[in-house]
Amino acid sequence: MHSGSEHQTDVLILCGGFGKRLRSIVSNKPKPLVEIDNRAFLDLLIEYLAGYGFKRFILCTGYMGSAIVEHYETLFEHLEILFSQESQALGTAGAVKNAEPLIQSSPFLVANGDSFCQVDLGEFFGFHQRKAALSSIVVTPIQHSQEFGAITLNESQEIVSFEEKKARGKEALVNAGLYLFEKDVLSLIPPGQTYSLEVDLFPHLAGRGFYGYAVQSKLIDIGTPERYNQALSFFSQHKSEFGLQ
Repeated sequence: MHSGSEHQTDVLILCGGFGKRLRSIVSNKPKPLVEIDNRAFLDLLIEYLAGYGFKRFILCTGYMGSAIVEHYETLFEHLEILFSQESQALGTAGAVKNAEPLIQSSPFLVANGDSFCQVDLGEFFGFHQRKAALSSIVVTPIQHSQEFGAITLNESQEIVSFEEKKARGKEALVNAGLYLFEKDVLSLIPPGQTYSLEVDLFPHLAGRGFYGYAVQSKLIDIGTPERYNQALSFFSQHKSEFGLQ
């Protein structure tokens, strides 16, 4: 597999969003449990990450969080699955801060529970260590990037600017929803209040050991009915890789 260091690394998965734009497709469950070929999207994500040797998962739940707890109470018994439940919506960074008492490793990996991007996580880990980064994020090019934030890297792969969702029509590097954070990052997030990784934290990290690990993989997400249908098509083309029937 890979060097042992990743295996001790905690994985936080952000599962707390309201999923409003997907409700026409799924109204009775939280977005990460939406089905892809009779499997919850989040199952596929956890299995993919576990394939790199990660064993300890912290699911940051919010909206309809009890459904996620129930789903994973008896699933994946070979993994340690913990739950960090928000009593109020705290945003993506607030959810990470809320899970602080459960986080044991530095760095720790954070993944969005509604997106997927194929990345060699062993190499991502090595990149983060070589750069002695405070935080590293996976970035990938996307056409028609106006729905996503545009990221600019310098020649050392440092992130020099992070603009969230500005209107643009051309290709840009975007955040692929996979992050490695040293525990020191937690001190930059205010406790108990709504705080966003993309809007509040990342712009402040530019120039402070903040690196972008660029890949060419397609960014798959299930945020809207249209993108959910694209995700269905992606996974049906890669069934054997994901153990789908």
